[in-house]
Amino acid sequence: MRRPGIRSLAGGAAGIAAGVIGGMALAALPSAQLAPPGSARSVEATHLPPVLTLPGEAVTLRYAIVCSPTAEGGPCDGTGELFVRSGHSGPFERIPLRRGVDSSEGRYYAAVPPAIAGSPGGISYYAVLRDRATGAATTLPSGGAAAPQRSYRLRDAVNVHLGAHSFGAARTAAARVVDAAWGSAEHELGRAGTRELGFVGPSSFDVQGDGTVSVLDQVNERVVRWRRGGADDVPVDVSGGLADFAVEPDGSMDVLEPPNRLTPAPVLRSFGSDGRPRWTQRLSDRTWAKLALGPEGPVVQQQPSEQWLPVARDGLPLDRLAQAERGRPGRALAGGRELVVERVGAGELRLAETSGDAVVRSWRIVSATPLGEVQLAEPFRAGVLVVVKAYTDERAEDLVLVLDGAGVARAFSVQPAEWAEAAPLVRFRLAGSALYHLGSTAAGAFVDRFDLEVPR
Repeated sequence: MRRPGIRSLAGGAAGIAAGVIGGMALAALPSAQLAPPGSARSVEATHLPPVLTLPGEAVTLRYAIVCSPTAEGGPCDGTGELFVRSGHSGPFERIPLRRGVDSSEGRYYAAVPPAIAGSPGGISYYAVLRDRATGAATTLPSGGAAAPQRSYRLRDAVNVHLGAHSFGAARTAAARVVDAAWGSAEHELGRAGTRELGFVGPSSFDVQGDGTVSVLDQVNERVVRWRRGGADDVPVDVSGGLADFAVEPDGSMDVLEPPNRLTPAPVLRSFGSDGRPRWTQRLSDRTWAKLALGPEGPVVQQQPSEQWLPVARDGLPLDRLAQAERGRPGRALAGGRELVVERVGAGELRLAETSGDAVVRSWRIVSATPLGEVQLAEPFRAGVLVVVKAYTDERAEDLVLVLDGAGVARAFSVQPAEWAEAAPLVRFRLAGSALYHLGSTAAGAFVDRFDLEVPR
């Protein structure tokens, strides 16, 4: 079995923490920079931000810089500076990045001074990274000082110890609400690929409050909607690549597409409920992890910024700079709150609900079984519902946790059914008091419903 990916892609990437050094004050700060499309003088970079830290943890920020080889054929000669501050307002301090021993530990790094790293209000920071040979530079996250990366201290987290996961006791669904054969006929779902290379099926799905299930059938360039009275097929002009998908309250649809031969950058496409195109907007960053709906419109977790960036507001698209300047580490919730999620190491998951720049409540989950990608993290009743992969070298199951102020109110596992590939983080959706699961077999694709009674 292929092991799940290292990265957590639902509200924050896996953080790295270690070491400390000193820094110096900075008066003038560079503004956000967005590289022009197709620029020959460019530099790429990645960073896994430690968005949720514990009291006493040291913080080292690590970056990988990818740029052109030197004139002598040597590796990229990068450099950079970190701009960091205590809390989330006020002046930044400048710390030069140091070159690490090897790229697996972070080719460039800066240890945050203890006086800053230990701030009860957390820290905020951004980096400017350069290629010495060409002078090309990039700012990470892309919003720079206008939207720096934020890291919060968890001082009163609810501790949850899961122990070792018991495989083979997955819960049976309450109902199968969609059961579609492979094909292109009415209400069937398309697949592409070969037995040798594997198959691709429906890319994503969404569930509305009334229980309507909409499946993005990108192979057949349509959305298939199942309602209580039947099903209907809605043509949509999509590329056919693995895309994320969301249905807005008014019935309009958002499709988040990867680059392709005709569109060399990722884009969000907006369609009316009848499938007619409304607008297309390029993302600020070079790639994406997940699409969600915020209080004001669609938001996308973009990379390498590793932030949630709004792509539209009140039905109108935001340009790349406007997206970058509104980046946040957590996904926007109602009432000005955010949900921040971070995987730490192989068996730890941290979650926090924030209001403004303060942590309102938080959880720290520790598992003896490794935890993989976070498929879903949503507010639910008085707490949060999380779906995270539990895995070993031989087995994997999706673990559903309903968290409240006392810990785990309910837990069960779901057997993966991933015969055909979908987008990375689209297998589960929460609607009302039910959890929905998209799966596939050799016969076709399905959506199951799990009811979420919480007997406390």
